[in-house]
Amino acid sequence: MQLTEAVITPESSLVGQTANRLNLRERNGLNIVAVARQGHRLKRRLGDIRFNAGDILLVQGFEDTLTGTLSNLGCLPLAERGLRLGSSRKTLLASGIFIISIVAIVSGWLSAPVALVSGAVAMVLTKLIDAPGAYRAIDWSVIVLLAAMIPVGQALETTGGAELIAGQMLAIGDGLAPSAVLVMVLVGTMLLSNVVNNAAAAILVAPIALSLSAELGMASDAVLMAVAVGASCAFLTPIGHQSNALVMEPGGYQFGDYWRLGLPLSILVTAVAVPMILLVWG
Repeated sequence: MQLTEAVITPESSLVGQTANRLNLRERNGLNIVAVARQGHRLKRRLGDIRFNAGDILLVQGFEDTLTGTLSNLGCLPLAERGLRLGSSRKTLLASGIFIISIVAIVSGWLSAPVALVSGAVAMVLTKLIDAPGAYRAIDWSVIVLLAAMIPVGQALETTGGAELIAGQMLAIGDGLAPSAVLVMVLVGTMLLSNVVNNAAAAILVAPIALSLSAELGMASDAVLMAVAVGASCAFLTPIGHQSNALVMEPGGYQFGDYWRLGLPLSILVTAVAVPMILLVWG
């Protein structure tokens, strides 16, 4: 496999098309790694970028056919700069450090922040990345977003908004069937966890769920499991969980992309979780 840069000519068949529409990987064995326009890398989804004449593509393909493929597509290869995606040694070392950090978290030896920051420091010490590069790699927009959401979540709790939502759940749940109660608890917790921290959502809804189970004669484990599943499924917004926010910029996602995929996923989780909870916990 070879990595090279090429510019799209005005006569190219790529102009006005997207990689997804042309099926470049399937038809031509060509992977689009990055796209630059007017000196700036485009941070949108690569498959959805509509190519213009003059765009510079970073492409990957088979060495013996890459030049011919680019010529057929109307692209001119640029001067070779020795580009590569990384050495196998560095890839294995970086993967090993990351796996060790995950093992330390799962085994309980270190908390997640300590383990992951230690892994990042280890990558700097092993020269996988230099210190200036590490600072440049920090996505400050995500840091600001997460910092700004902390007081929003606190305001929802301190003003009584979260308790009001939980109280409404208690009023609606009176007289419902057990399966409907589980759906309401799970969905309510899920919606709340998209606005406040998932741990805070679980703490707020759990007492209400226990009250519901006591009044309706349901197993407390069942409703608490519904709370746990709902609190773990913040798929609708980038602010629901820090992991959602971290992939927003590198993936080129917009705010609305989350609910478009998150809503069907949330429905799927609800459809699977409620019957399983009833089956296992009664």
